[in-house]
Amino acid sequence: MDKNLPPLRSDQVTLRAVSADDLAMFYEHQLDREAAQMAEFPSRDWDAFMAHWKKIMADEVNILNTIVYDGQVVGNIVSWEHEGEQEVGYWIGREYWGRGIASAALKQFLEQVGIRPLYAFVVKHNIASIRVLEKCGFVLYKEDGDGFALRYE
Repeated sequence: MDKNLPPLRSDQVTLRAVSADDLAMFYEHQLDREAAQMAEFPSRDWDAFMAHWKKIMADEVNILNTIVYDGQVVGNIVSWEHEGEQEVGYWIGREYWGRGIASAALKQFLEQVGIRPLYAFVVKHNIASIRVLEKCGFVLYKEDGDGFALRYE
């Protein structure tokens, strides 16, 4: 993180509905090797990536948001139902890590989406993401193999 950056203002981070135009940027973000290792989530090739997003965009139950920072698409935050639990996940482009963007986006998401409880799963070595979740009020729910399940009431 560049220590010379000005403090993050809350109006610099906004959420909006995902559009097809956002997908190319999301694709590039998930190709980043360091980010994929941090999340322990394998990158998809273009066809698999687009098939996944086509499927989740077609499901009206899913909540799909693009994270915009200072006018730029920097990631996404999504929520979906899985085995009876509402889950939330986010992905921020690595060039934007360490600026408080994920925390600001998750805080806005929690204010806008009233579904409770919400669950998030994170691998144990992803300390930054664990910290984002805890700062936003998620608490440890259970240890789950190589990761943690956190819950927000």
